[in-house]
Parts: sequence; structure tokens; C-alpha cells
Amino acid sequence: MDTVEYTYTTGVSENELEELLVEQGHGTLALADGSDAYAIPLNYHYDGSRFVIRMSDEPESAKIEYAETTETATFVVYEFDEETMSSWSVVIRGRIDRLPQDEQDEYTDTRLNELFPPFRLFDEDVSDVEMVLYELEPIEITGRRTIE
Repeated sequence: MDTVEYTYTTGVSENELEELLVEQGHGTLALADGSDAYAIPLNYHYDGSRFVIRMSDEPESAKIEYAETTETATFVVYEFDEETMSSWSVVIRGRIDRLPQDEQDEYTDTRLNELFPPFRLFDEDVSDVEMVLYELEPIEITGRRTIE
């Protein structure tokens, strides 16, 4: 490693973890069904106590099936600045559960628009897409950042 470039990293405090999660709003959710893994970029909302992920539930979507079979999900939030070479990452591991319908109903269209960026549709018609909310209940949250 004498000629390999590297950067030192350090852990981040609980306050920094919370600040990073509140500010970011998107990351990658990793799920599994036995030995088969599945990862997808998604938007989330974190208010300091609750980590809510918004997904679409359409007939050909694998993410809902994987969410139902995953015992421990992992969500990765990160940022990398190419100009300064600085970066940080947060890894959240925990149980993921679909919010009960009565709680889903509390998230009106107006509230969803306030909490999340616009939903990205691919080739679906908006009337064919059902929005569903899941909560990731962290059992472990860790974070690292580069040392400047």
C-alpha cells in the first residue's frame, strides 16, 4: 500500500448521525430473500425518531416481496464530494415493516409532498401506482466521515 492513495476516516457522533439523516433524504435500501439480495435507491423521511421509506407497489415490483421476506434490512445514506474528496456515510440496520393502513392514511398527498421529493415514475401510469410506506426500526446506526 505504499503507492496506493488513501484517506483516513473516523466515526461520527450521534448528533452528527441525526443531522446527516435529517438533511439527506435519499439512499439505498438493501433487502434479501434467503441468499438472494436486492438493493434499490429510495427516498426517506427521518424526523429524529422515525425512519419512514416511501415505495411504490405495482404488480411487477420485486421490492415489496423482498421487504416482506427480509429479516434485517440495511439502508445506506452517503455523500461524496469529488472536488474535495471528502465523504461521509451512514449505515442503518434494522427491521422493516409496512406501516398499518390507519397510519398510511395519515400521510395525505399534501403531507407526502412536504416530507418527500417528487416520486419518480418510470414507465408506469401514475394511476397504476400505489404508494406505500415502510418504517425501518434501527437496531444499529453507524457512520463514518473522512478526516480533513
